[in-house]
Amino acid sequence: MTPDTRAAIVRRGLRLNYATIAYNTAEAVVSLIAGLVAGSVALVGFGFDSVIEVAASGVAQWRLRADVEPAIRERVERVGHRAVGWSFIALAAYVAYESIESLWTRSRPAKSLLGIVVLTASIIVMPLLARAKRRVARDLASGTLRSEATQTSLCAYLSAIALAGVGLNALLGWWWADPIAALAMTPIIVKEGLEGIRGDSCEADCSS
Repeated sequence: MTPDTRAAIVRRGLRLNYATIAYNTAEAVVSLIAGLVAGSVALVGFGFDSVIEVAASGVAQWRLRADVEPAIRERVERVGHRAVGWSFIALAAYVAYESIESLWTRSRPAKSLLGIVVLTASIIVMPLLARAKRRVARDLASGTLRSEATQTSLCAYLSAIALAGVGLNALLGWWWADPIAALAMTPIIVKEGLEGIRGDSCEADCSS
């Protein structure tokens, strides 16, 4: 890969990173407000997931900006990969805690049109961003960027789960649907987190 080609890929990655930070910031604000107004654990949890996504995007931007120096790039790759991994673990712990608490207290969120709109938008936007970011991670052979792209994909899954839970509760009164589905996601989140903490290399996966 020529330096000019690599620089172009880094610029594309930065543009995607800016888009992710902007969208997730708006997503976090809207979800937290809608969740607090409606008393929805699912929406509040999703809002905090968006906050973690912003932090992970910050790590990814650090990695992209360090790409010009190979020695610095390798150090940032190691530190960044683990930082994103720990953010997965934090997210899993939060989702598990909120889900169990919701089941224990039999929390029933009120209907939230604003919440439904932002969750639906995330189901559409997040997979598109994740797919584009995975291409950048593959081209740069970056485990940090791959982990951050995976976290973007998980955001889409969690938005689908939250939407299903809020919708089933609103339509059928199945208050337990959201916490049960969220608990089913935690092993996947933990797996990605452990891979990041161990610093699993992206070279094999990202080159294919």
